[in-house]
Amino acid sequence: MSLADGQNPGEPTEPGPRPRAAGPRAPGPDEGPGAAARADELPAPASCPGEGPRRGRPRSEGVERAVFDAVIGLLEGGVPLGDISIERIARTAGVGKATIYRRWAGKEDLLVELIRSVEPPDPELPGTSVRDDLVMLLEFMRRRGLAKRTSALLRNMFAQMQSHPRLWDQYHRTAIEPRRRRGIEVLERGVATGEVRADLDLELVNDLFVGPLLLRTVLQPDADLSPDFPARVADAILDGVRPRN
Repeated sequence: MSLADGQNPGEPTEPGPRPRAAGPRAPGPDEGPGAAARADELPAPASCPGEGPRRGRPRSEGVERAVFDAVIGLLEGGVPLGDISIERIARTAGVGKATIYRRWAGKEDLLVELIRSVEPPDPELPGTSVRDDLVMLLEFMRRRGLAKRTSALLRNMFAQMQSHPRLWDQYHRTAIEPRRRRGIEVLERGVATGEVRADLDLELVNDLFVGPLLLRTVLQPDADLSPDFPARVADAILDGVRPRN
């Protein structure tokens, strides 16, 4: 109440509310556990000429799909693998380079994961017999060969990969070699169960199994890959590697 309202000058004024003690401050919009995810949603700068309009940065859960779509779009647009850099992928996908590097160590890792996302998934082996497991592994190769025949992306990438040693080495170490090791492990189990002779070079035997599938999917891409082909290959070779009476 003011003096004009009748208050005596000597009277003490009524104390107002005390200031509240400062408590913990709520995190701002750019802080807290969701800040890293929101960073991927910020608008991106304009695209370079010739690569179409850039989208806003997608939410974190959509980054992988956006990046894969960007690579596919570049390849389908005729851009050679050697000209596809992390910077160009990020620019086309509408994400930052740091967003890509949080998910992949480099371009080779990203491209190998893209290839494997297009290929059929590695099979679960039944484990009932060596024959059943070998047929399943050969069936995977058959389906992979069919996918390569029908996928322009796979044909394009495999046609270019071997001229890029780092990319081919990465694919070999992370995809081809583990699959090869898996086949040899099946044969080792066959030796232990008496289904395969113990005096054989199992790496050579494994090559005998996969050779016909590689021939028909790589060197003769129009050759027959009928559904019964894996079983016919497995039976023909197992007949020669079983223990002798």
